[in-house]
Amino acid sequence: MSRNVPESVGYAAKRLLLGKPMITDELKNERLTNPVALGVLAPDAISSTAYGSELILVELLPYAGLAAFSLLLPITGVILCILILVAASYRQVVMAYTRAGGSYVVARENFGPRVAQIAAAALLIDYVVTVAVQASAGTVAVVSAVKPLGPYSLEITIAVVVLMCWANLRGLREAGRPFAMPTYFFTGMVLLMIVVGVIREATTGLAKYVPSELPGTVEVHQGNGLIAGATLLILLRAFANGGSSLTGVEAISNTVGSFRKPEGPNARQVLTVMACVLGILLTGVAWLAYETHATPYVDGYPSVLSEIARRVFGGGALGSTLYVLLQIATAAILFTGANTSFNGFPALANFVAADRFLPRQLGKRGHRLVFSNGIIVLALLAIVLLVATGGSVNALIPFYAIGVFTGFAMAGYGMTKHHLTHKERGWRRRLAINLGAGVVSTVVVAIFAIAKFTEGAWLVVVVFPLLVFGLIRLNREYRAEAAILEEFRSNRPEQVNYARHTAFVLVSAVDLAVLEALRYGHGLRADELTAVHLMVDADQARKLRKRWEHYGLRTPLTIIDCPDRRLTRGVQRLVVESLGAAPRSHVTVLLPRRTYAPLLGRLLHDRSADKISRAVSEIPHAAATIIPFDVQAEIRKAFPDVVEERLTRRVEQLQARIARDDESARREHDEPAAASTLAIGGLLPGHRGTVEGRVRDTFDRSIDDEEVHIVEITDDSGLLRLRFAPDDDRAAGGTDIVPGQVVRASGKARQGRKGVIMINPTYEIVDHPDGSGEPDASDQG
Repeated sequence: MSRNVPESVGYAAKRLLLGKPMITDELKNERLTNPVALGVLAPDAISSTAYGSELILVELLPYAGLAAFSLLLPITGVILCILILVAASYRQVVMAYTRAGGSYVVARENFGPRVAQIAAAALLIDYVVTVAVQASAGTVAVVSAVKPLGPYSLEITIAVVVLMCWANLRGLREAGRPFAMPTYFFTGMVLLMIVVGVIREATTGLAKYVPSELPGTVEVHQGNGLIAGATLLILLRAFANGGSSLTGVEAISNTVGSFRKPEGPNARQVLTVMACVLGILLTGVAWLAYETHATPYVDGYPSVLSEIARRVFGGGALGSTLYVLLQIATAAILFTGANTSFNGFPALANFVAADRFLPRQLGKRGHRLVFSNGIIVLALLAIVLLVATGGSVNALIPFYAIGVFTGFAMAGYGMTKHHLTHKERGWRRRLAINLGAGVVSTVVVAIFAIAKFTEGAWLVVVVFPLLVFGLIRLNREYRAEAAILEEFRSNRPEQVNYARHTAFVLVSAVDLAVLEALRYGHGLRADELTAVHLMVDADQARKLRKRWEHYGLRTPLTIIDCPDRRLTRGVQRLVVESLGAAPRSHVTVLLPRRTYAPLLGRLLHDRSADKISRAVSEIPHAAATIIPFDVQAEIRKAFPDVVEERLTRRVEQLQARIARDDESARREHDEPAAASTLAIGGLLPGHRGTVEGRVRDTFDRSIDDEEVHIVEITDDSGLLRLRFAPDDDRAAGGTDIVPGQVVRASGKARQGRKGVIMINPTYEIVDHPDGSGEPDASDQG
């Protein structure tokens, strides 16, 4: 009969949450057509249109007043110039490096892996903040249309991030048309708003908002024109905020390998289209904000884009419908843009982990063939950031663009080094573009660090170098480990033959776990096998010695005093002394480990075996081996009616169904496990159990005016009375049992007046006084 290996409770929960596991053969890298690639890879960049102009106005209005709307256009013009330069730089990146990784791969190939960690740290920070910013901005779009939800913005945003995490752990794929639709929907709605706005301004004119008449907006300086308050620092801060509009430009370079062949030219074409669309939308929204004087609100909602749409589309059924559609499109693209990081961050972490600069766990594919650990880490970091900033887009921006523009700079400098090395045709013109993009991006990073230092950029300025240092430090640890473990690749490992092998079995009690360890120890064929008890309690040690001698165990028992109760230290001293007693010796310490219930076991028992094992493993020429004994499995068989075991069986039935579903094959139902035989002293009153003992006496007795038949059976641990009622039809009420027989009885144990009893148990005669072992025809089981 086939038997299933039981699955863990944790796996069962994972299976229910994430679905059927996927096998490695199902891993596919779907190639993207250019239209789909634009929709899938552009949301991060294009969606920044929803908040770019608003963030500029947030900085300018308190100092420049209504002149802020006039300053908005030239600042946007500068940002567009940077967009052109950065896009031109990345057009060369996607042609030269068609492997996914973007600026990280460029920096690694040209400056080496250590310098490349600057780009890695920048991109990792960028991905984390992208999730927080895009999700927060998406929530703003929702609450702008449904204002009663405003006070719950943070909770909604965190719920969205958790939902994205769960969906991606289930293996959500972005390489399809459904994920391209929000980009085209949003682009179409914003272009429609721009066109309608231009027509209305040219004909009837767009009505302007009056900030002083709008309660809840940000403070607006009431002076006339550009005043002294709008200093260079304020302009730089406004420019830094607006620079967030360029986030996501590098997304295409990170996934060039996903394009159809030829990958480079296709990626370059999509990158160009994306930059053009982004430029048009940024310009159009900034111009409409200038014309309508749409003003940001302190609470973050309604958004400037929402206010522009209300003025442009107007009232009425058609205008309200178009407004709602724009808000839906905005939320959709922003949430989709946030979700792109759940693909980018784990993939980048996988690259960095493969280079041994991040923990290798980030490079492992999980239940649904995704980098599960990377997805979980990204979600946790994004949630921490959201809680720390209250989910405010304006508060998140200082964390944002430093990482983005650092990546731009590393890509520009890396391509500059590439051109100087290869000097291909037209390299001087390309070098000027890439070097210019690198220098300009570096200047923007400096502007962010200075202008936004007091608003949170100081944290990035501190965290960024620490993260780079941490990545390099992790790599040094991996390289040091490899230098030891892999040294034999160049030098043949020395074959050490030990002259003497000593084995110790650590003993805390005489039980089945220790007996199993002793059995294993004898199989090692060591020169010397000794059982060792570290004495903490003298009375317990005497009882242990007495029990050891009672069972006549042939392994010698040594009791070592441990007055300081430091068991781990005592074992280390024992091992060191044994190694020093003979040259070229080896010591093995066998540690019985009893496995208990997953939850209660941790509460009721320590894990000293694991601690001692780690301590012994630190000593040269010594090894620790843990010998497991599953106590919980034996409890399940011995006491099947305990509430916890009934619940466990229900869980195991669910796990069995999951296993059958996963393997998609017919499975036979396992027979119930045979009950484990207990010592009589181990019976628990009130619970069923099975015991085996020799019959000492049988007799009849009157109890409560009823004649009953009593059978007394004993073993080394105690005495049990089996009570048979006269109306019991099983084996004539136990009258076939005679003294000297060995009987196995099963039933519910009860606490009687004179000890433990079983009433009307089932039984089986397993041995007769003559030693034949053949049960009579009347024996029952």
